[in-house]
Amino acid sequence: QVQLVESGGGLVQPGGSLRLSCAASRSIIGIAAMGWYRQAPGKQRELVATITIGDTTTYANSVKGRFTISRDNTGNTVYLTMNSLKPEDTAVYYCNVQRFHLADYWGQGTQVTVSS
Repeated sequence: QVQLVESGGGLVQPGGSLRLSCAASRSIIGIAAMGWYRQAPGKQRELVATITIGDTTTYANSVKGRFTISRDNTGNTVYLTMNSLKPEDTAVYYCNVQRFHLADYWGQGTQVTVSS
């Protein structure tokens, strides 16, 4: 069973930056895309950003221009660089791997808190 291990969350002041990482415990076959989702208290989980195997990226309107998704050359690690963070970015951030014709993988989540 593949595990996605997230890191990089924490407490940051408004306007600050964080970089989230998500590494797969072993190589994943059939990756279509990797991405990040987030869930704030009392809200539904929402898409933050995705990157396909062809490096096409998609961002939620709320994070465009502030967040950047990228992946390493192995394709098994995905990053989310978050700049100009706002209190409304506070949430648990989840890593996701979509596969062709197979079930997704999800990480356990990492807390990001933006507060002064």
